[in-house]
Amino acid sequence: MSDPVGKLPSELDQLPDRDTEETAEWAASLDAVAQAAGTRRAEYLLRRTLQHAEAAGLALPKLLETDYVNTIPTAAEPEYPGDEAMEARITAWNRWNAAAMVTRGSKYGVGGHIATFASAAWLYETGFQHFFRGKEADGSGDQLYIQGHASPGIYARAFLDGRVSEQQLDNFRQESGGNGLPSYPHPRRLPWLWEFPTVSMGLGPLSAIYQARFNRYLQNRNIKDTANSHVWAFLGDGEMDEPESTAALALASREQLDNLTFVINCNLQRLDGPVRANFRVVQELEAQFRGAGWNVVKTLWGSAWDELFQLDTSGALVRRLREVPDAQFQTYATRDVAYIREHFFGVNAELVQLAGVLSDAKIAECFHTSRGGHEPRKVYAAYKAALEHKGAPTVILAQTVKGYTLGAGFESKNANHQMKKLTIDEFKSMRDKLGLPIPDSAFEGGQVPYGHPGADSPEVRYLNERRAALGGPAPARKVHHVALPAPAERSFAPLIKGSGKQEMATTMAFVRLVKDLMRDKETGKRWVPIVPDEARTFGMESLFPSAGIYSPLGQTYEPVDRDQLMYYKEAKDGQILNEGITEAGAMADFIAACTSYATHGEPMIPFYIFYSMFGWQRTADQMWQLADQLGKGFIVGATAGRTTLTGEGLQHADGHSHLIASTNPASLNYDPAFAYEIAVIVKDGLRRMYGETPEDVFYYLTVYNEPKVQPAMPEGVEEGILKGLYRFNTAADLAEAAPAADAPKIQLMASGTAIHWILEAQKLLAADWNVAADVWSATSWGELRRDALECDEALLRGEIRTPYVTRALEGAAGPVLAVSDWMRQVPDQISQWVEQDYTSLGTDGFGLSDTREGARRHFGVDAQSIVVAALAQLARRGEVPASAVKEARERYGL
Repeated sequence: MSDPVGKLPSELDQLPDRDTEETAEWAASLDAVAQAAGTRRAEYLLRRTLQHAEAAGLALPKLLETDYVNTIPTAAEPEYPGDEAMEARITAWNRWNAAAMVTRGSKYGVGGHIATFASAAWLYETGFQHFFRGKEADGSGDQLYIQGHASPGIYARAFLDGRVSEQQLDNFRQESGGNGLPSYPHPRRLPWLWEFPTVSMGLGPLSAIYQARFNRYLQNRNIKDTANSHVWAFLGDGEMDEPESTAALALASREQLDNLTFVINCNLQRLDGPVRANFRVVQELEAQFRGAGWNVVKTLWGSAWDELFQLDTSGALVRRLREVPDAQFQTYATRDVAYIREHFFGVNAELVQLAGVLSDAKIAECFHTSRGGHEPRKVYAAYKAALEHKGAPTVILAQTVKGYTLGAGFESKNANHQMKKLTIDEFKSMRDKLGLPIPDSAFEGGQVPYGHPGADSPEVRYLNERRAALGGPAPARKVHHVALPAPAERSFAPLIKGSGKQEMATTMAFVRLVKDLMRDKETGKRWVPIVPDEARTFGMESLFPSAGIYSPLGQTYEPVDRDQLMYYKEAKDGQILNEGITEAGAMADFIAACTSYATHGEPMIPFYIFYSMFGWQRTADQMWQLADQLGKGFIVGATAGRTTLTGEGLQHADGHSHLIASTNPASLNYDPAFAYEIAVIVKDGLRRMYGETPEDVFYYLTVYNEPKVQPAMPEGVEEGILKGLYRFNTAADLAEAAPAADAPKIQLMASGTAIHWILEAQKLLAADWNVAADVWSATSWGELRRDALECDEALLRGEIRTPYVTRALEGAAGPVLAVSDWMRQVPDQISQWVEQDYTSLGTDGFGLSDTREGARRHFGVDAQSIVVAALAQLARRGEVPASAVKEARERYGL
C-alpha cells in the first residue's frame, strides 16, 4: 500500500518499523474493508480495535470523542435498588414545592429560578436516595456542591423531610426578618444546611477539585481518614464557559482524584439561549475532559430511544445525532412530530425508512422528553460507574430538558431562566402530569398551595429511612468545635525582642514566625503553608526539607539541588501546598483548608502567601467565597505596597489591595510596620479564629521585602496594635536635635513600610525646621474604620460610644498627616473620625519601574516630600511661615 498523496509527517515516522511487510498487510486489510463494506465499516473496526487495545492495557492515545450515545448501554445498566414509584412521588412533591415557592415569592418581586431544578430533579434525587453520604456516618460524609440555581429544589426536599417550615419557604429571598431562606447556597446565611457557596459560577468546579485534593492531603498526612468521602459537584453546561470551571482539570487527573465526580446538567441552555447554538456542547466537553485524563460517562438518552437505536442497523441515526447542533435539537423539543419527521429524519433515505416504522407518539416522546438525566435507572448506572472507577475523576454528562414537567410554556424555551412563575392553570396541568393529590379547591383565592404527603406518610418514611442508611440528612453542615491550644510564647519571642542590628524584612519575619509555630507540638502539624510558586521569593525555601512539599506520589526523582541544605523535597505527607502559577488554585486550596474545621471537624491553620498585587485584585471573588463559607486563616500579601518591589513596575505594584479588602466584612486587614506587630497580630488571630469562642473571620496581612532593623516592642502597645493605632514615639524621644518646647506640633501617622519614611521625616522636621512631630503606627486603617462604624451604629440605638481612633488621638497637638504606600483612599477611611485637621499622602495612580527612592520621590511619599507636606499643613494654620514650604522644596530638590 502506498502512502496517501500529500501525507504529512507523523510522530510514527520517527519510530522504527521492525516489520514493514506486516504493517503493509494491516493497511491493505483496512483498504479492503473500506472498498468492500464501505468507509463506515472500516471506521467501526478501527474504533473497536482501539477499544480492545485499551481494555487490554496497551498504551495507546484515547479517542477524545465518542458517538453521541449513552456510555452505558441499557443492557449493561445495573439493577435499580430503590422503589422507583415511591421515589417518583417524592420527586414530584419536590418539583411542585420548588415551583410553588418561587411563584408565591414572585408576588413580592423577589423572583427565583424554576427551570434549572426542573431539569435536574432526578440528578439530585437519585443521589440523595442512594449515594450521598451524610455527616452522621463514620468519617466526614460527602461534600456536595449544589448548582446555585437549583436551590429551590433543595429547599423543597428539606421541607419534605421536616428541616424547613412552610413559613421559611414563604420567606425565600426574604432574609431580613431572620427566618428566611437565602436565594442560593450561602453557608453564612444558612449555616446548618449549606456547606459550599456555588452561585458565582465557575468557582464551584474549581473549589470541588481542590476540596477533593485537600481530602487526600488530610488522609496522606494522617490527620483525618477521608477515604469514604466523595466530592460531588453539580454544574451547568453553560457554567463550563467560565475559565475557572476547567482551570484545574489536569490537576484532578494528575493526582488521580477518583474521590471526585462532576455531574454536568446538559440541558443545552445558558441563561438566555443555547450553550453551543451551532455546535454540540456534550461532545466538546467530552473531548475536553477526556483530553485532561478524566473518565467520561455520557447519560444522554432515555429508554424511549432504545427502540430507535435497535432499528438503526446502518448507523444512520447515530451519525445524524452527531451532526445536529444543539440549538436545532432544542427546537425539536418544542415542535410537532411533522416538523421532526421532515427536518430530522427527512435528510436521507435511511432515516426516512426508520421513521416510517415509528409512531407519532414514540417520536414525540423521544424528542420532547426522553433524556437520560430524567430517568433514575440511567442516573443510578452513571453514579455507580463513577464510584467504581479508580485512578481518575469522573465527569457525568447528563442530558436533560430545561424546564422539564413545567409545561409547554417553559420546556426548552430560551427565556425560561427568567420566568419566575406559573399560572394557576399551568400548575393544575403540572399537578395532573405529576399525579399529585391536590384538589382544585386548594387554589381558591388564586394562591398556589404547598404540598406535603404528611410527616408519617410512606413517602416521608421512605425518604428518612434512606437518609438514615446513608448517614443522615443532606446537604448539611455540622461544626464540632475543637479549640486549639495557644502556641508557646517562645515562638513569638524573637519577633517581640527585635532583630538587634540585623536587617530583616517583615516578609521574612512572618515566615520565621510560622516556621517556629510549625514546630509547636500541639498545633504545628495543623499549619498549611500555601504558595502559588515563588516560595523562594518569600524566603520559604527553608521549609522545604523540614516540612516537605505535598505530592500524592512522593518524590519519584532525585532533585537537582539534593546536595544543598534547602533542597526541593516533595513527600506524600508533605505539609506545604506549592501550587504552581495559579493564584485561583492556591485560593481554592486555602478555602478548603480554612473550612476543614466544619467539613471534617479538623481545624487547620492555613496561610496563603503571594505577591500582594495578585491577591485581591485577581481573586477577590474567591475571597468573598471564603467569607461566605466562614473560612478561617491568614492571607498574606507579600512584596506589598506600590514602591517596595523595585524594578518590577506597574503590573506588580500593589497600591490598592487594602482598599479592595476593606469591602469584605469578614476580612480583618492589617498593614504591620514591624516584626513585633506581626507577632501580636498572629497571636491574637489564632485566639480569635481557633480559641474557645471562635469567630468566623480571616486575616489579611501585608508584609514587605524591604530589609530594615526591627525594633523591640515598646511596653503597653498590644491593644493599639490590634485596634489599629498606637503612638510609636514622640518628638521628645529624639536623641539628637530635639525641637524646642514651644515648637509647632504635628502628628505623623503611617502603616507598613511608610513608618520608616515618617521616622526620617520626623528627624528632618526637628533638625531643619524646629517642628515637633510624634510618630504613630497605624497597623490597620480598616479595623479603625470598623470600630468607628460600630460606634455610629450604636448611636442610632441611643448608645454613646467614642471611636477608638478619636480616643487615641485625643489631646494630640497639631494636625494629622497620614502616609502609606497605598492610594490615599486607604488612610482616608478614618478621616471623618479624626478631630484634628487631617490630610494624607499616598501612591495614587499606576506603578512604575524604578528604585525605591525614585518611585517614592515620584509619588511624593519620601521623607523630604513628607516634610514639605507637613510644613504646608502647618503654614495653612499659620504655625510656620508660608515661605518655609517653598524653601523646603528648593532645599530638598523637589
